[in-house]
Amino acid sequence: MSQAGSENTAGASHTGAPVLLSPPPIGPIVKVVLDTNVVLSLFVFADSRYLAIRAAIENGAWIALTNARCLHELGRVLAYPMFRLDAAAQAAAYSAYAALTQLPAPAAAEPVALPLCKDPDDQKFLELARDGGAQILVTSDKALLKLARRRRLAHLFRILTPDQAMAELPQ
Repeated sequence: MSQAGSENTAGASHTGAPVLLSPPPIGPIVKVVLDTNVVLSLFVFADSRYLAIRAAIENGAWIALTNARCLHELGRVLAYPMFRLDAAAQAAAYSAYAALTQLPAPAAAEPVALPLCKDPDDQKFLELARDGGAQILVTSDKALLKLARRRRLAHLFRILTPDQAMAELPQ
């Protein structure tokens, strides 16, 4: 896997290809976007319910996509006093996640329009999933899950809870 922050175009898609009318098939390697709360569950709190998601990313079965905006939010959230993480713990969580991610290549074509998320802070995850050609956006966020129920993004990617994403893991 590549370090976030290094140039990597291997995770890129939507480079002028026609818009898909159905979600991309989930094949042997799945591109995923994790929202910040899911990253915290996996890399700060080591939530045992979702260890298989982290393992899928660590073993390369799933490719976690990120970008500068999502990493910036992660760094900001790690510093929240409520988490009581010292600078070393913040850096360790950030580095552990970033080391397992890929940055999507810049889109070569005009991006597909997305619905606006009720929470503007969550729009970046929709954009990353679209721009990176992700098959799945994993979230516990109510505003993003509401978009999933409306199926307005089903032609691009699926929005799943961590529990639903667990069901997608290779057996």
